[in-house]
Amino acid sequence: MKEFRFIWIVGVVITLLIIAVPVLLFASSGGEVSSDPWAGVQPTPAHTDHGALMAGPYADGAAVTAACLECHESAASEIMDTTHWTWESEPVLLPGRDEPVTVGKKNQINNFCIGIQGNWTGCTKCHTGYGWEDASFDFQKETNVDCLVCHADTSLYGKGTAGNPAEGVDLTAAAGSVRLPTRQNCGSCHFDGGGGNAVKHGDLDESLYYPDETVDVHMGRLGFECIDCHAGDNHQITGHMISVSPQVKDELACTNCHSESSGGIHADARINAHTDDVACQTCHIPEGALRHATKMDWDWSTAGQDLPEDPHVYLKIKGNFVYEHDFKPTYTWWNGNADRYLVGDPIDPAAMTSLNTPLGSIDDEASKIWPFKVHTARQPYDVVNQYLLVPMTAGEGGFWTTFDWDSAFRLNQANSGLAYSGEYGFAETEMFWSLTHMVQPKEQALQCYDCHGENGRMDWAALGYFGDPLTWGGREKQLGK
Repeated sequence: MKEFRFIWIVGVVITLLIIAVPVLLFASSGGEVSSDPWAGVQPTPAHTDHGALMAGPYADGAAVTAACLECHESAASEIMDTTHWTWESEPVLLPGRDEPVTVGKKNQINNFCIGIQGNWTGCTKCHTGYGWEDASFDFQKETNVDCLVCHADTSLYGKGTAGNPAEGVDLTAAAGSVRLPTRQNCGSCHFDGGGGNAVKHGDLDESLYYPDETVDVHMGRLGFECIDCHAGDNHQITGHMISVSPQVKDELACTNCHSESSGGIHADARINAHTDDVACQTCHIPEGALRHATKMDWDWSTAGQDLPEDPHVYLKIKGNFVYEHDFKPTYTWWNGNADRYLVGDPIDPAAMTSLNTPLGSIDDEASKIWPFKVHTARQPYDVVNQYLLVPMTAGEGGFWTTFDWDSAFRLNQANSGLAYSGEYGFAETEMFWSLTHMVQPKEQALQCYDCHGENGRMDWAALGYFGDPLTWGGREKQLGK
């Protein structure tokens, strides 16, 4: 019996192993490889108090800029070499075009407020300059650059008509408050683009001013500012949106910080097997508009009527809207580039016109499955000339004053370069907005069953698959490789 005296110890050990091994494997199976979240972020320079350096007084914004340039001699010229200043890309060759074209807010159409041509005084409140009130704005004058919009305390500074300082701003106090840009500086334009909070982007809104980690893990848990990721030298801010920049211009990516050098981004090889085909954002941004509803549809055809007003349902000057929060993204292949509708391009009014189609496909090795907000609209077009029109809205005699579409098109012919036939209608359009913010804690990332299986969120046929890759095989098998 002695040889069986301690047999219970062996049993206990075996039982513990049976329990412990699966637990340990499971605990390491889905997590991200441990890394320092700040390791890939540029160090923050020490703050210099400008209170004594910017003593004023200043007659206008240009005088503040002149004072800034006494020390920061190249700052204005650097800004003038960015799309924050030009609102226009370098010439790019788009699919089906014979010659390169420029694309940007300055010269193209969107399906929100449509276009800045003729509406400069309202739209340029978010320009990094002073006084852009018409087509004659001097883009070469350094003192037209607005340093304060990105660097001043937003409680002391704001912009008004044509991008000039808002009425009542104390320019001396604002100039003395300058520091590195904060989320408040970036968000004052990017969170409120399109005419209000959360209108344009499905992943940028005022909840990001002071978020918790359930809104955005980088900003909420780690305290990141926008410039920690969108860092750049000489005022060249990294990142791009295909609404205004149809071609990739830099390598801003999650993997800049979440390095693959340690054998994989995730500890689980099954998850790493997805990263060649699926963008990080697809799994880590399961929904958009987490706190504030975003505009998903805009119907200009109903504008001008005397109906009950609600900023999320109907406004006389703009028409009807549809807002959604916690929306499920639209998924499509994207290689970082896009096609673009250009002013004057013909349309088929009976079909949907895409203004910025993401480029990519299942057989394009540079493409990955990305999440997008898709904003639809019914916006004016010329019935005879068969192209989208740019009305004068904010300008003198514009639609927001007269509620006369015919007059708004006639007044804006010279500004838009679009001849108006005298007959107009409304056509359906769509725009794609990639989701890259509102990244969730890894525990809230999509799981296998969110995409695969009978109730998965992916439309595999639309993505070019025969069916669910869990059953039919992955990308290479689908392509017969």
